[in-house]
Amino acid sequence: MKLNELQTSAGSRKVRNRVGRGESSGNGKTAGRGQKGQKARGKVRMGFEGGQMPLFRRKPKRGFTNISRKEYAVVNLTALNQFDNGTEVTPDLLKSAGVIKKTLSGVKILADGQLDKSLTVKADKFSAKAVAAIEAAGGKTEVI
Repeated sequence: MKLNELQTSAGSRKVRNRVGRGESSGNGKTAGRGQKGQKARGKVRMGFEGGQMPLFRRKPKRGFTNISRKEYAVVNLTALNQFDNGTEVTPDLLKSAGVIKKTLSGVKILADGQLDKSLTVKADKFSAKAVAAIEAAGGKTEVI
């Protein structure tokens, strides 16, 4: 196949329907909107049911959203094994290494997996098992 032999496949480039361009087009005069009525005259917002109480307002409300909730970026011990012995692991280092995408409200270290290296870990929160595992591997924990 050569560049000058390239063709689009049938039906891949459909011409848009230009409404309101004369009666012979098949969509002239009322432009496919029919006669009169709300839909002919203007837009109707999504969920509008003609003045009837909309479904999303008829349904009962459930639950509660705590506006002061803190969400932590979670890091497991297995992810810390990629750093060298004696490294000071901070949230900025975790972010630059690609372990976490965002720090959110802070970083929390959890005890999933094994830690083989001796590290100084600085984070906002630690689980009790994570602190025990880091110190058992010869490292230190520091709450920032």
